[in-house]
Amino acid sequence: MIGVNLKLLRKRTGKSQEELSSDIKLTRSTYSGYENGVAEPSIHTLIQIADYYKIDLNTLVRKNFSDFNDKDWDNCFSTLKTDVQGKNIRILTTLVDNNDDELIELIPQKASAGYTSGYADSDYLRVLPTFSLPFLSKNKKYRSFPISGDSMPPISDGSFVIGEFIQNWTTLPDKTPCIIVTKNEGIVFKIIYNYLKEKESIQLVSTNPLYSPYFVHADEIIEVWKFVNYICSDIPEVKLDDDNLKKTLINLQKEVSEIKNLFSGR
Repeated sequence: MIGVNLKLLRKRTGKSQEELSSDIKLTRSTYSGYENGVAEPSIHTLIQIADYYKIDLNTLVRKNFSDFNDKDWDNCFSTLKTDVQGKNIRILTTLVDNNDDELIELIPQKASAGYTSGYADSDYLRVLPTFSLPFLSKNKKYRSFPISGDSMPPISDGSFVIGEFIQNWTTLPDKTPCIIVTKNEGIVFKIIYNYLKEKESIQLVSTNPLYSPYFVHADEIIEVWKFVNYICSDIPEVKLDDDNLKKTLINLQKEVSEIKNLFSGR
């Protein structure tokens, strides 16, 4: 059925095999084999094709396009824009240990640029370093991402943020720190404000006021990971607020007064 779907989808959009295979960086013979049923495309290739046509992966692999009418085709090309609740397939490849417990994959800085294309590729994930944290829930999926730049203090450049995979993006409340994996910007770590129900977008805000907030549309989002912890080699700088500073000065004055009384009584 995949081969038939690929052929009908290509013809529906007026693409040639040569054009399509070139756009998704496959040889024409390889792609032709998929349409003719000679070979089965990998999940990574299916994701590429679904992203190329801007359709939902679940529709591509489970529906029979031979039965589609014009209304079905219209719905096919609109499902991706409306799936902010994770009702359709979101591929999440994961690694496990010898006890079948999920491991936390750590994405090194050098590998982060390729994450947007390799996130569902087991070969990409298999070479990544992994670890586990016993205090995290075994019922949730976690992954660790590198942070670069100075837009999110006190988390400094070179830190690694651990995120919990979120299937339904609409459940995220405003002011939630999240790792957002986007098609164009790659991996970004920001405070989010959720506008998915109103405008199918998320506002991304830095803790550094020098960086302006901006919106990213749901179409551009690949994955969302909610912040749970981070690994850092630096000790964050502690800044006292006005109340704490006042208390510190009062305590210091008391200590100085006690020292003066001690010496004056001699």
